[in-house]
Amino acid sequence: MSRRKAWLMWAAVVALTTVPLLWVGQGPLDEQGAAGELFEGADARAQQAITRIAPDYKPWFRPVLEPSSGEIASLLFALQAALGAGVIGYWLGVSKTRAAAARGDGEASAANTPPPATPPQP
Repeated sequence: MSRRKAWLMWAAVVALTTVPLLWVGQGPLDEQGAAGELFEGADARAQQAITRIAPDYKPWFRPVLEPSSGEIASLLFALQAALGAGVIGYWLGVSKTRAAAARGDGEASAANTPPPATPPQP
């Protein structure tokens, strides 16, 4: 790839990353007319709806672990997603290998068998 093409690719990546963020601007307006959170989660919206419908509502229980900040909560969510993806990937790999072994394909058993021995040459 030429240097010009490489620079054009990098410029395209930067443009595709920054232009949407500049384009969006601020979040939607809330009930009071103030700018709301841009990427507000469903939990916060549900809490606002419950507070609006039943202002004297008391939660049934409290969280076992309360993250100290939104960044910690995002980190825990990302770790949970990564762990789930790993479990699903492992399960898919094991299922495919078992199915190939049951069919008798060489794909599953070829990786576990040593190569054939060659006879010594005189």
